[in-house]
Amino acid sequence: MVATRLDPPLVEACEHGRGRCFGDRGFAGAAQPSDYSSDVTAAQQTSASSGRDATQSAPLTVLVYSDDRALRRDVLLAIGKRPAADLPDVEFLECATEPAVIKAADGGKVDLFILDGEAVPAGGMGVARQLKDEIFRCPPIVVIIARPQDAWLATWSRADAVAAQPINAVALAETVSEVLRARSAASAQR
Repeated sequence: MVATRLDPPLVEACEHGRGRCFGDRGFAGAAQPSDYSSDVTAAQQTSASSGRDATQSAPLTVLVYSDDRALRRDVLLAIGKRPAADLPDVEFLECATEPAVIKAADGGKVDLFILDGEAVPAGGMGVARQLKDEIFRCPPIVVIIARPQDAWLATWSRADAVAAQPINAVALAETVSEVLRARSAASAQR
């Protein structure tokens, strides 16, 4: 039997070792579509009930948006459980569609957005611009670009930082660490 992609994409919540994914395209015979908001709520409940010790600082939530599962996996592997020793652990929220990103952003529990500038149909740079326009004190955004010539577009999108493809694990972890430290410093001054 040949698996075929369905259009429009199914919205499914799937669990795997490092986070949750929302909006992944399903294959024929996959689970029935569900509501984006219930998927995001489930992720927030999973994060809240993780049973962390009260003495540890709360984990940071990093949203990774790309329609490419391999790119999302590479980002998760590059950042790891903790991008730097002086930062708390991170939990990942993976999104493959723009509506899933917007729903998660509306929840207000995201500490950092990592957006694929090459995602289709909604590119990460356009999503970044929309988030910066619509969210008061928007969390930092890192845009992943495929070509160095796209750096000016990342500036237009108001991204806080840019990372290049193919993913360089050391450089991405360093970029994420710098952006998260800057956010911590800014929130400490408020």
